[in-house]
Amino acid sequence: MFHREDGVALAPPAAMPWRHYLGIARLDHWVKNVFMLPGAALTLLFVRPPVEMVLLHLVLALTSLCLCASANYTINEFLDGEFDRFHPVKKQRPAARGLLDQRLVALQYAGLASLAMVLGMAVGRDFALVLALLLTMGILYNVRPARTKDRPYLDVLSEALNNPLRLLLGWFAVVAGTLPPSSILLSYWMGGAFLMAVKRFTELRGIADREAAGRYRRSFQRYTEQSLLLSAFFYAMCSTFFLGVFLIKYRIEFLLTFPLFSLMFTWYLAIGLKPNSAAQAPERLFTERVFIEFVALVCVIVALLFCVDLPFLHILVEPIGVP
Repeated sequence: MFHREDGVALAPPAAMPWRHYLGIARLDHWVKNVFMLPGAALTLLFVRPPVEMVLLHLVLALTSLCLCASANYTINEFLDGEFDRFHPVKKQRPAARGLLDQRLVALQYAGLASLAMVLGMAVGRDFALVLALLLTMGILYNVRPARTKDRPYLDVLSEALNNPLRLLLGWFAVVAGTLPPSSILLSYWMGGAFLMAVKRFTELRGIADREAAGRYRRSFQRYTEQSLLLSAFFYAMCSTFFLGVFLIKYRIEFLLTFPLFSLMFTWYLAIGLKPNSAAQAPERLFTERVFIEFVALVCVIVALLFCVDLPFLHILVEPIGVP
């Protein structure tokens, strides 16, 4: 599964610093796993679980998810080595330079995945099943013959599927035997696709040589900057539609957040249009301080609306009597 086909000679294990292997686990990307937490928060609309149980399960669940993500990143970076050699920056990565031993990479992947599953089983069966699906998506995304990351549009949609899986993990960390509403899962999926499409756009625009871009990422042979922006707009529209369905059905007060979420999508696209955009590496989004503060404000407003009833908002969804 980890066989390199580009003919790059691999250095002997003794010559390879341990930090190369720690690096491909991408611990700095663990911040993305906060997308699990809204799934846990969502359960508060439907159940009132004991606080002690929630905290314990969330710690185990978040740790398990981080290990699972690092397992997927491990094979991602190793198998991308033959393509990263054509990227102006990523060509300096250890995998692109042939500095990784595939046996140690396989061992690291197996260890991380196994430990993640052990912790996942401690959380619950449903949680462990979704975690196994997340690992499976990592294989389909990176490993031949599937390697969905090489196929235009499917690369975005398959990678974005990890978002609703993370939401499900947050949900199953608290409750079991039921599923969250499909509308919020679809919104999460399309929202993730929007983020990925903007990331692809910034990557493609950042590589001046079109031919080199196609060698680095095969989907770029079919993408254009225009098609990526249009697809991002489509995904944003779908995400906000499904979000609106969820907001109207389950708590009318949440409708007040809809303009804020729309602004969030627009603002993120504006970030993606910047040169050397932080959208190209979402873990760098913390450099966009004002945007992060706005996201935090939206979270506070959502929390407040969860506690406050505003009956007058029902005029938006119910007929109004005429005297």
